[in-house]
Amino acid sequence: MDQNKKTILKSFSPVKILIPVLLGLAATAWLFIKDDKLGDLKGITEAHIGWLLASLLVLVIRDLGYMYRIRSLTDKFLTWRNSLDVIMLWEFASAITPSVVGGTTVATIILNKEGIPLGKSLAYIMLTAVLDNMFFIIAAPIALLATQGEVFPTFNLDPSDVAKLKSAFYISYGLIALYTFLMIFALFVRPRGFKWLLLKITSFKYLRRWRVSAFQHGNEIIWASQQLKGKNFNYWARAIISTIFVWCARYFLLNCLIAAFTDVTLAEHLLIISRNLIFWIVMLIAITPGGAGIVEMAFPSFFGLFLGSFSNIVVVLYRLITYYPYLVLGSIFLPRWIAKVFGRQQQENEVKIG
Repeated sequence: MDQNKKTILKSFSPVKILIPVLLGLAATAWLFIKDDKLGDLKGITEAHIGWLLASLLVLVIRDLGYMYRIRSLTDKFLTWRNSLDVIMLWEFASAITPSVVGGTTVATIILNKEGIPLGKSLAYIMLTAVLDNMFFIIAAPIALLATQGEVFPTFNLDPSDVAKLKSAFYISYGLIALYTFLMIFALFVRPRGFKWLLLKITSFKYLRRWRVSAFQHGNEIIWASQQLKGKNFNYWARAIISTIFVWCARYFLLNCLIAAFTDVTLAEHLLIISRNLIFWIVMLIAITPGGAGIVEMAFPSFFGLFLGSFSNIVVVLYRLITYYPYLVLGSIFLPRWIAKVFGRQQQENEVKIG
């Protein structure tokens, strides 16, 4: 069996799909059972249907934005249909892997099997990671300044818990910034120098076991860097604008859900978006697949101030809309995509042999 096919099937194994589902359901059940709040579920009948529909519309617009971005980054090599496959499988991979890992390895294979050379596939995936992280790096300080410290939640939290939350944010932000600037240096400044650094680090006695991986990763960086040279202004403008667009849409979806249950002023909308940004940066160091369980537990502290008794309902709806659908859609798209790309490869091999 093709090694890439083995990697894909292993990454999307039923067990890996089942784990985040069970974690998410367990955390959700605990939220309602711990304080005997099962009756709160009746509150869903009070939701404003217009805002609920708006949240679904924002979700669709966000995914269209992701499709536009990956198609644009590949210089329109991918068709809209192929872009849909890539985004659905990428979201699927992200949903069943820890947030700190993400679905980047699988995404590289997916692009490669769509006919994009490995060097370019690596370049596009690394570039999306850099763009996404740069959005966080720039937007987070703006959110902190704009809210004058209110961005960190205090609802139902002890001062010690707030301090821990702030520490988690600054640690996560620092790691993101360090990783991103290293990637920028490696991709756009000194790719060969970065490879030399990796080999130098892994030359020490206790790190030699990773020397082969360091050599391979150094080569990947050089390949990716070569693919991104010479891109014009329009290419970078489309990449940056589409990144800002998809993340703004991703955050505004929660605003729609909160507004469905309570009146929200413009100032509160901005505060919700700011808190959502901090929320996601903290969740990036989550160790569970897709942040399952952790998101459900942390959500009320961040947004309970706006929702009151509706907090548990909204976190359930939020996960139902933004997380679980990709587990279902991924399970539908995956077998069709495997049949398409690996079946095509088999046909090509048969033609070569014949």
